[in-house]
Amino acid sequence: MLSSFRRLSKSKIGTAVMAFVLFGILAGFAMSDVRNFGSGDIGFGMASDTLVDVGDQKVTEREMNEAVQRQLQEFRQQKPDAEYSAIAGQFPQLLAALIDQRTLIAFADKFGFHLSKRLIDAEIAQIPEAKGLNGKFSDDVYQAFLARRRMTDTQVRQIISGSLLQRLLLTPVAANARVPVGMATPFASMLLESRQGIGAAIPVEAFAAGLKPNDSQLQTFYAANRARYTVPEQRSLRIATISPATVASVAATDQEIAAYYNANQASYGAASSRDLEQVVVPDQKTAAQIAARAKAGATLAAASAPAGSNAAVADLPAQKPADYSSAAGDKVAAAVFAAPSGAIVGPLQSDFGWVVVKVKSVAASSGKTLAQARSEIVSKLNDEKRKEALEALVDKVQTAIDDGANLTEAAASAKLAVTTTPLVMANGASRTNASQRLPQSLAPALQTGFEIAASDPPEIVSLPDGAGYALVAPATVISAAPAPLAAIRSLVAKDWVNKEAGVRAKAAAVAIAAKVAKGTSMADAVKQAGVPLPAPRPIAARRLQIATASGVVPAPMQMLFSLAEGNSRMVADNDGRGFYVVKVDKVIPGNALLQPGLITKMQSELQDGLSEDYARQFIAALRKEMKVERNEKALAALQTRLRQGSNQ
Repeated sequence: MLSSFRRLSKSKIGTAVMAFVLFGILAGFAMSDVRNFGSGDIGFGMASDTLVDVGDQKVTEREMNEAVQRQLQEFRQQKPDAEYSAIAGQFPQLLAALIDQRTLIAFADKFGFHLSKRLIDAEIAQIPEAKGLNGKFSDDVYQAFLARRRMTDTQVRQIISGSLLQRLLLTPVAANARVPVGMATPFASMLLESRQGIGAAIPVEAFAAGLKPNDSQLQTFYAANRARYTVPEQRSLRIATISPATVASVAATDQEIAAYYNANQASYGAASSRDLEQVVVPDQKTAAQIAARAKAGATLAAASAPAGSNAAVADLPAQKPADYSSAAGDKVAAAVFAAPSGAIVGPLQSDFGWVVVKVKSVAASSGKTLAQARSEIVSKLNDEKRKEALEALVDKVQTAIDDGANLTEAAASAKLAVTTTPLVMANGASRTNASQRLPQSLAPALQTGFEIAASDPPEIVSLPDGAGYALVAPATVISAAPAPLAAIRSLVAKDWVNKEAGVRAKAAAVAIAAKVAKGTSMADAVKQAGVPLPAPRPIAARRLQIATASGVVPAPMQMLFSLAEGNSRMVADNDGRGFYVVKVDKVIPGNALLQPGLITKMQSELQDGLSEDYARQFIAALRKEMKVERNEKALAALQTRLRQGSNQ
């Protein structure tokens, strides 16, 4: 609600500017797949020259280069063909984020706010891509993570240090901001304000009659709008799958099944287990007394009672020889498992004291014969052998690639079938057939197939959900380019008509707005447009309705709450369908004193903006304290190159 309120009110206090919006990008690198990080495709010919000095910290051209590249890779998730010029406008925010990060680090260094290596190590251990299959941190996995992103451990630690300092220094400053009732009341009253007015719609379609472009106009419009008709890059891919089905014929032999059965008699052979009651005491004399009382008929607990706290009595149900031996020792286990049910064994010396044991009961198991265990063993061995065979097949194909084989040759080395997909875009969809799409199971192959060049060697990628692997290489590459005019002539003609009709509609809307501003009624001004237009309609709303609306607020409603009483203005439709002329007839002020709950809610919502202001002021004070010095000439040159999308 507050975001809409701030937009509508145009209030300086109500406008929240996130001071550290890009810290999320810098510290959240572990969640994004930045394949080309530091690969040099942005270039710009940069050395490690300093752009900004902050105390004992610096922001270099290389670091700025890397920040820009990360941002571009994120932007390309929505627009794959985006160039560097598309994010040129974000240069100041990226630079400010880096400066703020260095400011916090420099401040901490100067005043002895030390971040221990153990604290940073703990943060690194939480990076999802630094964890092994067991869910715990793995140095090997972490090193692979760094290699994939072309990052060093030092860079990661610096990013984490900045994030930790932001949390430790800024959170106490910004937390628990308080907004007084007197500050919140005017804003709450503004939300209760209601307005009445009138609006006229001037749709583009009303001005399209009679518009028909000639060849020259069509050619000119097409040439000026080539980017609008650009078809994304398309590729057909050659794919050979290495799936579990490829090795389905691999099976365990009778000899292997028998060998496994014989080697695992602990699981399949005859076995017995015993329920035991045991007492452990520190000396032989006490143990002998307990054993004598137990053999005379006392329970082991009663026989141990005179020893008091020196006797440790425990029930040990379902004990097997191997398990009990590992705890009590081979000598004690042998005696206990040789005794009949009900026997008192001991005293015997073990590694942890003198033991007296009562055999409460004996349970015997005949185990499984080879025939009975065969299906279980076959299933286990087949799974293991097929996994090994699959990995061996992958290794064989990779070896062929490493030796210079192309996809056809590498696939032939393992007798794999190769399929060629139709032309698809990077999202797997076909431009010419809406029902055709590459299966989701091949998404990793699709991604890799669009990342590698046609001249690159094929690559092997893992498929999800245990589906195996895929060998992939581009077959045909059609670069992104505008569709031929002849193929989209009707579409271009329609766009030309919409553009010309839009020009006429805007001119009509401007004329209507001018007449209304001079006192002509909205209805008369619309009638004088010379084109049949919808009749003006009254509009009314409370600002609270606009502030709490879901989705985009219609342009006429936004304008209704942007004008003073008696004023009128033209505004474009949100979706480009035309224009509106809006006039405010009456403004009825709200009184939040009649709704104290709204004041309380406004206090809470304004608190967020106040916290941001505190944080922004604190970091500004730190910048001043640390004496931030900028190399404006180098910064201007770098920003210019970014806008031009050039590496010159």
